[in-house]
Amino acid sequence: MKPKKNPNADIGRNSSLYFMIGLTSVLFVTWQSFEVKTYDKETDVTDVVHVMDDLKEDVPITEMVRTTPPPPPPSAPDVIEVVEDVEDIEETIIESTESNQDAYIEDVVVDIDDVEVGEVEEEEIVPFAVIEHVPVFPGCEDLATESERKECFNQKVQEHVRNTIVYPKPALEMSIKGRVFVQFVIDSRGNVTNIRQRGPDRLLEEEAVRIIAALPKVKPGIQRGKAVRVTYAIPINFIVK
Repeated sequence: MKPKKNPNADIGRNSSLYFMIGLTSVLFVTWQSFEVKTYDKETDVTDVVHVMDDLKEDVPITEMVRTTPPPPPPSAPDVIEVVEDVEDIEETIIESTESNQDAYIEDVVVDIDDVEVGEVEEEEIVPFAVIEHVPVFPGCEDLATESERKECFNQKVQEHVRNTIVYPKPALEMSIKGRVFVQFVIDSRGNVTNIRQRGPDRLLEEEAVRIIAALPKVKPGIQRGKAVRVTYAIPINFIVK
């Protein structure tokens, strides 16, 4: 059976050969383009200098100012008169305070009974959680047990925070929120002192300090029969709704 097409008319017969020839030509041209070197053309630079033939300057005319010399100092008189002092000056004799080898220093003997030693008592600081008798907040005096007074103290402080807090307007406009940790000391007289704060922003910290500083005076805590300083800590949450 004879083929339908003439094999000499097949277009794709030598396609691989043509592809290799084209690829070789492209690679050769690319290689030659990388090997071509160019050089900068040398240019002649001519500097033009303008030189002035005559340099003329106008020299200002100055005039010497003659000043009169100062008058000579007055001459000394021919006769020098000696004036006697009218008042007698008493000379002050300054005695030396330095000691020498011949000086004798008397030993001073002090009796032990004559020496008074003053005892300085440092005020004790006790945490709120371990104190024997917790500080009593106003309104918690009628409770009998220490646990009830402690729970009442915590509730009263939280109520004071809720009723006193005023969200700072700049912080509210900038949507600043967070928790401020406040620690303070109730001294032996029942006053709030040594307020320390730590929070996400200065505005919230200042408001937390203002709230704690407005706490009322309480009955101080008792440890071993005497009033002591008590540390207390509370977190204050600032939430933007």
